Amino acid sequence: MRPLVVLNVVGLVPRMIGPATPQIAQLAQQGFACPLGTVLPAVTCSVQATLLTGKLPREHGIVGNGWYFRELAEVWFWRQSNRLIQAEKLYQTARRRNPQHTTAKLFWWYNMYAPVTWSVTPRPCYPADGRKLPDSYSNPPELKDQLQQELGVFPLFRFWGPGADIASTAWIAEAAVWVLRKHRPSLTLVYLPHLDYNLQRLGPDDPQIEQDLRLVDAEAGKVIQAAQELGAQVVVLSEYGITGVSQPVHLNRVLRQAGYLQVRRELPGWETLDAGASRAFAVADHQLAHIYMQRPEDLPPVKALLERTPGVERVLDRQQQQEFGLDHPRSGELVAVAAPGAWFTYYYWLDDALAPDYARTVDIHRKPGYDPAELVLDPHLRWPKLRIAWRLLQKALGFRYLMDVIGLDATVVRGSHGRLPTPGREEEEGPVLVCSDPQLACDRLEAAQVKDFLLRLQFG
Repeated sequence: MRPLVVLNVVGLVPRMIGPATPQIAQLAQQGFACPLGTVLPAVTCSVQATLLTGKLPREHGIVGNGWYFRELAEVWFWRQSNRLIQAEKLYQTARRRNPQHTTAKLFWWYNMYAPVTWSVTPRPCYPADGRKLPDSYSNPPELKDQLQQELGVFPLFRFWGPGADIASTAWIAEAAVWVLRKHRPSLTLVYLPHLDYNLQRLGPDDPQIEQDLRLVDAEAGKVIQAAQELGAQVVVLSEYGITGVSQPVHLNRVLRQAGYLQVRRELPGWETLDAGASRAFAVADHQLAHIYMQRPEDLPPVKALLERTPGVERVLDRQQQQEFGLDHPRSGELVAVAAPGAWFTYYYWLDDALAPDYARTVDIHRKPGYDPAELVLDPHLRWPKLRIAWRLLQKALGFRYLMDVIGLDATVVRGSHGRLPTPGREEEEGPVLVCSDPQLACDRLEAAQVKDFLLRLQFG
């Protein structure tokens, strides 16, 4: 059994490996690189679950970054319990093969309560006064304290939101090096998110992306060097490619205007989605949306309505979902896939004056869908930094405050993912796998083959 380190460099595609990524390019020269197939939806939680289980969403149950929990009549995104994955993971299979096998899972999703030896994941603290404080969750619990003593508190507000930048990726890379040298795990899983930010803010063709590639490559290089010093095999892979977009599609507004979606008027004067009372509503997740419905007789008209909505490429009923391995009970009765250049918002209000208070904040758990506009300060704010400073002063003085600096203009988003790559454009739109061992070189791997590939790499 040889040590193995797997770096998940989010958003990396084959054409990016070159002069701007010398560390990753050198690894490819030592071993090999090949295109990596992804799954539908090509989003973080679904792809990671497939990479680690070798199964499609129909089997592992992770149908997106979030879904509608029918029993609770609530939409939940970014849950963290490992028990949501309904299939055996890579580290469980490895432990069965060798009881001495150990795993460090660093910031890969579904981290909490994972059956691994060491784990670290973001876990903010929410005091009763409404504040959100940066913090982490770890197993064993003292690992978080040890890392924070060495590296400081994990920079949560630079992991997601308008302030997201290389600082969070650098912290994770340093933590990975520390864990590698201190504990020498058999398997180390490391999540490096930096490319996710400007690829969505600016789009993949923006000149600034080259600098982002250099920054993330430098952090990946630190982990690669530490791994190779310990004699470990190294794999760099990604989950999806991000493509340019210019057309936000508001599926929930379409469903509301057709009489299928219901809202609740709250006392402060805003509207919230009443999912349990709606005949049909969309859980938007980048370029894919699950459409949850109560009445079977509504399926044909809703499918026809969405199919003629500009920006929708196709709408899959339960039978059509089988083709993509997405026919799981957690999936919507219908699944909409965006056309090239389009993506789906969660917006359901028809008047911005009635948008809920959380719509103008970074709030990944309360919003009933994914909101990439959280990466950008509202361009319509005249003095955004002054507004942030005032809100932080309110926080410091112990007052309740609302960090309402996110806009409701979805056209600020320039990149998205979730669709399968366009045939023939995998080099630009699809993920990639780089491996230090040339003996396992291949022309292409599918996401569902990665688990077995990693087991062969580690155990022979």
